[in-house]
Amino acid sequence: MTEVPKPAVSGRTRLAGLDGLRGIAAVFVVLHHCRLFSYPGFPADNGPWWLSFLLYGHLAVVVFIVLSGFSLAVAPARRDWQLGRLRTFLRRRAWRILPAYWAALVFSFLVARLLVTETPGVVPTGKSLLVYGILVQDAVSAPSPNSAFWSIAVEAQLYLLFPLLLLLRRRVGATILVACVLAGVVLVQVLSGHVPMFAALLYLTPEFAVLFALGAVTAGIRHPSRMPWPWLALAGGAGIAGLIAALGPVRTVGNYFWIDLLAAFPTAALLAGIAQGRPAWLVRMLDSAPLRFLGTCSYSLYLVHVPIVAVVSRLLLGPHVSAGTPAFLLTTAIAAPVAVLFARAFAAVFELPFHRHRSAPALLAAVRAKLHVHPGTGTDEPSA
Repeated sequence: MTEVPKPAVSGRTRLAGLDGLRGIAAVFVVLHHCRLFSYPGFPADNGPWWLSFLLYGHLAVVVFIVLSGFSLAVAPARRDWQLGRLRTFLRRRAWRILPAYWAALVFSFLVARLLVTETPGVVPTGKSLLVYGILVQDAVSAPSPNSAFWSIAVEAQLYLLFPLLLLLRRRVGATILVACVLAGVVLVQVLSGHVPMFAALLYLTPEFAVLFALGAVTAGIRHPSRMPWPWLALAGGAGIAGLIAALGPVRTVGNYFWIDLLAAFPTAALLAGIAQGRPAWLVRMLDSAPLRFLGTCSYSLYLVHVPIVAVVSRLLLGPHVSAGTPAFLLTTAIAAPVAVLFARAFAAVFELPFHRHRSAPALLAAVRAKLHVHPGTGTDEPSA
């Protein structure tokens, strides 16, 4: 009898492989935008066939949302789906995502106002800062300072839904929970052509609630099992790829609602497999040092890469290189590494300190401690 592998848990709570998956998804979004800047006409495929897969950067956000639900639910799943104090949960979520997001918003705004806009003629205004600053950009129209920011509002709204999902998971179980959320979301889509209120709800990307809920219940698969999660993920992913190839890019983008729902299930199966250490070669690869490095700054990379790609593509290369494959290769060669390095430095200031220190007093204490360490000896400076 073959031994069932143990869950790939590193340390107390970190699941090996998840950081690497985040890093790959973030880099995919960067390459997606490099392609969009180099081949105008999206969603039409005006580039070579071997770059067609980069049209679908939206699917990396699907991975992020499923992974977000999964990661948030790992700890509650070990406590019989108990969240703890709601206020504490919301405060920690805000503390975790808002400082980096607000800093990236200011950065994107300044680049667009002083250097180059992502979309010609679309210049962010003071209203943009307000609307995006309070995370209502999917409900209130304003010139976008950064096209990647749309999903941050959705993520924040899902955090508000998370306590209810845990309650329903505890009361009715995983299957009924996912079925109810799926039925409600599909009903919104079906009725959107007849009921104006439901049509308006589509701007909130309601299918992401299903992705988030599915990721959360997947975190409850605690014990090693012989369920072929990797094969289910592979089969589902192959099916999605075949469907996209059959539909083509224009119809695929136009039907992202249904594609997102279908893609959620192989993504959840992949996470279930990775959490149990399967396949071992994939977990080892995802937990390698380079991918862990990308994972540690994946959120920052997602937030800041668009202005960097815009500067490289439109300002640096645009006057000298015409759109097409040379523009893509040069944009990628310059913008991708610059974005990663900038994101790592950005994360060191605006993201990681808020991740390591979970409150303002703790962060201030850490800053004071660092300021009082003598830079030459590593010892405390004598007080005056």
